[in-house]
Amino acid sequence: MMPKLLGYRLEDYTIKYPQEVLIVTALVDDEADQVAIYRGFSSSLMRPTAFDPDVPILPASSQIIAIDRLQGPFDPDQPQYLEQGLSLDDFVQRLNTLGL
Repeated sequence: MMPKLLGYRLEDYTIKYPQEVLIVTALVDDEADQVAIYRGFSSSLMRPTAFDPDVPILPASSQIIAIDRLQGPFDPDQPQYLEQGLSLDDFVQRLNTLGL
């Protein structure tokens, strides 16, 4: 069995914590991107997002730079940060602890 892609694990986190939004800063295909993840759905804030939910927004080749946790729903004019600049390792440890 293949391990679940990180993007899907992050979506699962937001299903478990629907009051939170994750903003993931990453390099996707060597281009900067920010992805908002809320209630199990991902959407790029900088690039077109595929309509097919089976197409990962964050492919396995992505380089995650930072993950921010915000109070949902996300208001770009007044973001309410819970935590900023979490490393990938720190967030993966949290996902593992939660069984996600």
